[in-house]
Amino acid sequence: MKIILTGATGFVGEGVLLECLNDIRVDKVLSISRRPCGHQHPKLEEYLVGDMMVLSENDERLQGYDALFFCAGISSVGMSEEEYRPISYDIPMHLAKILSQKEKTTYIFVSGAGTGSSAQMWGKVKRQTENELQQLGFKQVFNFRPALMKPLKGQLHIKKMDKFLGWMFPLAKLIGGGNTLSQVGQAMLNATEKGYKRPTIKVKDINILTR
Repeated sequence: MKIILTGATGFVGEGVLLECLNDIRVDKVLSISRRPCGHQHPKLEEYLVGDMMVLSENDERLQGYDALFFCAGISSVGMSEEEYRPISYDIPMHLAKILSQKEKTTYIFVSGAGTGSSAQMWGKVKRQTENELQQLGFKQVFNFRPALMKPLKGQLHIKKMDKFLGWMFPLAKLIGGGNTLSQVGQAMLNATEKGYKRPTIKVKDINILTR
């Protein structure tokens, strides 16, 4: 598989990146980001862009990939919808629209636990993204809704809050509310390769996909 990935300088994206690089099924990962991710690997190519909204459908560097894993994201805490919408709707939708050969491509959007029922601004924005991605003619679209996640060894981009929540992971795992980032990455690759019975991938689905 050849994968385009966003968010490699963030917690989730970096974990998924490392899992992809370690998987023998993956031939290449193109990381699209504003700054270097801090990792080097024969399979990894970095495409540094200041604004993803300027990428075009004629960009030769975006051709010939099997899947796009959109793992970029920000917290909505203290943000207005005007500030939050670009990263959670505008950019993922723009990338989706400019990709060629959609009928051969899997698009995976990292949403979040609670997206389906949240009445808050962030939930409404992400639901809109989830719904509209389904209408663009991709081979497959999966909306990942993980909850608490445990990082991989070797991750560089772990914030204090991620470390704090990591202490809670054993309890979350016990009650069915957590996955390792290794599982998240494997679930994405398995869903790309083999498909899945529904487009919304929650914690329990990630567990099923990695068995």
